[in-house]
Amino acid sequence: MAGINMVQGQPFGRHSQENLLLDYAERLKRYREGRRAVHIHLSRLRPQHRRPHHLRIAANTIEDFIFAFEGQLFRLGNTDMLFVVKDADLMQLDDIVMRLRTLFSEDPVASINSTMEGHGRFATLYSLDRQYDKFLELSRELTEAAQQREKRLSAMASQTEEDRGEILTPLSPDQLGRLEEVLKRTDLSNVFKRQTICAVSGNSDPTPVFNELYISIMELARMVLPEVNLAANRWLFQHLTETLDRRVLHMLSKADDRTIFDSFSINLNVNTLLSPEFLQFDANLHTGSRGTLVVEMQIVDIMADFSAFLFARDFVKEKGYRICLDGITPDLLSFIDRKKMGVDLIKLTANGIFNGESAQDKFDEVAQYVEEAGQGRIILSRCDNKLMIENGQKMGITMFQGHYLDGILTQRNRENSPPPPHIRKQQKFI
Repeated sequence: MAGINMVQGQPFGRHSQENLLLDYAERLKRYREGRRAVHIHLSRLRPQHRRPHHLRIAANTIEDFIFAFEGQLFRLGNTDMLFVVKDADLMQLDDIVMRLRTLFSEDPVASINSTMEGHGRFATLYSLDRQYDKFLELSRELTEAAQQREKRLSAMASQTEEDRGEILTPLSPDQLGRLEEVLKRTDLSNVFKRQTICAVSGNSDPTPVFNELYISIMELARMVLPEVNLAANRWLFQHLTETLDRRVLHMLSKADDRTIFDSFSINLNVNTLLSPEFLQFDANLHTGSRGTLVVEMQIVDIMADFSAFLFARDFVKEKGYRICLDGITPDLLSFIDRKKMGVDLIKLTANGIFNGESAQDKFDEVAQYVEEAGQGRIILSRCDNKLMIENGQKMGITMFQGHYLDGILTQRNRENSPPPPHIRKQQKFI
C-alpha cells in the first residue's frame, strides 16, 4: 500500500480518480489501522480561486507530506482533493491543512480568521480506525457524482472548447504559430544575460549581492524579428514574455555553470510561476547550495490578475524565494505599498531625479518612501553614472544595478585575473 498516487486529468471511466479512490477504499478495509483520510473541499472555493494552476500548486504543496506517510492523493473531477496517510497524528494533519488554507486565504471558505470549529467547510478529517464505513460511503458518493457530472460535461464539451479557445487566444493561430516556431529554432544563448545587483556603502567598492538572469528583449527583436516592434501589441508581448520565461527556465535547468544559482534573480510572469515548468525548475535547484533567490515581477502583470499574484506570491515565498516588484518609476511610488503587497523588494528605475534634474521636493519624496519601505528594500536600477549612485545613497538606498557598476566590476575582475602565460613568463625576468 506504500507510495503516492498523483494521477490527474484523466477522463472518467474505470481509471478515473473517483473509481481509483473507491477501489482503494475497498481494499483499505483490511489495512485501516493507523490511517487517516483528509477531504479538501476545494470545490467550495470561489471559481477564481480554483483555477488549474491553483489546484496544481495545492497538490505540489502537500506532495512531500503524503509521500512521507505512505500516502495516496486523489485529485477529483470536482476539483476536490482527498488523501490518505498512515501514522500521521492530528497535529501533523492540522499543520498541512493550515498550509493549504494559507494558500487560499483570500477565499472566505479557507479564511484563517474563520471562527468555525476545526477547519470548517474547507476540510473534513476521517480516522479510518473508527470511521471506515463513513469514508467508504463518501467514496461511493463521489464516484456516483462523478458519473453524473461526466454525462453533463459530455453534452457541453464542444461549446466549452470553443469558448476556451476564444478566451485563451488573443492572437490568430497563424500569428501565434509563426512566432513560436521561430523561437523554437532560435538559439537564445546569445541573448541570455546576467547583471549583478550590488551593495554600495559610501565610497567603498561595490559588493555583489546576486545576479539577475534575463533575456535581452531588444537583442532578441533584432535577431529574430527585426521588422517587428515586439512591445507594440500588449497581448503579443505578454505571450512572448511567457514563452521566453519557459525557455529561460529550460535553459537554466540544463545549464552547466551551477555557480549562477548561488544567488540570483529571474523576472517571471505570474502564469509562469504557476506552471509545471517552474515546479520542475525549482526541483532541479540544489537545495543545499541555495543563496539568495529572487523572483522579479512586473506591476502590469500583477494587476492583470491580482488574486493569481497573491496565490503565486505565497507559493514561491514558502519555497524560499523573495519577491521583487520590478519596473517601478519614482512617479509610481505613491501608489505602491510594499508591505501591504507582501513583496520583499522594490526595483526602482533611475531617472532625472537621480541626476539632479528635478526639484528638491521630488528628491525628498523618494527619500521618504525609501525610509518607509525599509532599509535595504530598494534596488536602484539603470544606474549609468556615479552621480546616480551618490544621490541614491543620499535617499537611503543601499543596493544598485546598472552599466556603471558593470564597468567597475569588469575592471576589477580584469585586475584580479592572473596574467596570460606569455606575460607571466616575462615577469620572471623582471
